[in-house]
Amino acid sequence: MRELSLNVMDVAQNSITAGASLIEIRVEEDRKKGELVIFIIDNGKGMSEEQVQRVIDPFYTTRTTRKVGLGVPLFKMEAEMTGGDFSIRSKLGEGTEVRARFCTSHVDMIPLGDIDDTIVLLISCNPDRDFRFVHQVDGAKVELDTRQLREVLGEDVPLNAPDVVQWMRGYLQEQAEECLQGGAST
Repeated sequence: MRELSLNVMDVAQNSITAGASLIEIRVEEDRKKGELVIFIIDNGKGMSEEQVQRVIDPFYTTRTTRKVGLGVPLFKMEAEMTGGDFSIRSKLGEGTEVRARFCTSHVDMIPLGDIDDTIVLLISCNPDRDFRFVHQVDGAKVELDTRQLREVLGEDVPLNAPDVVQWMRGYLQEQAEECLQGGAST
């Protein structure tokens, strides 16, 4: 994949397929350390140790529409190519945590891409799920939690309503600009 945000989308889609009702996506950037860490944590059905080992195999997939599953193996490869690392922790009936750490100064580091748009797309395409997104850059933080949005909006306004989608996109963009400038964000 040409952008890490596409890997995030792919792994989050796995969480949705696993029945997760809450998916947390955290992106932590530390410019001084030259490190980017991405976490995707869900409360889906989880996996056994054997399944965790098989999921990093590109020739294993639970899908019936194709014979290979490249999303997780590519994410792992991209992290390791930069000198970083990759891990999956999962427990049956409790959920899964995927962690990918990248060394940002490495020549093989691919761009993060438009992570904000990826998050908005995940939310708007899956309005029945909850997402918590945290993007931290050198201590400054942007956060969006659909559970809080639901409290404010009430039951009658879906998260994929055009005005809500537009607001989320603008909010994340505004907060990201403040975050990158080193200002205090939510």
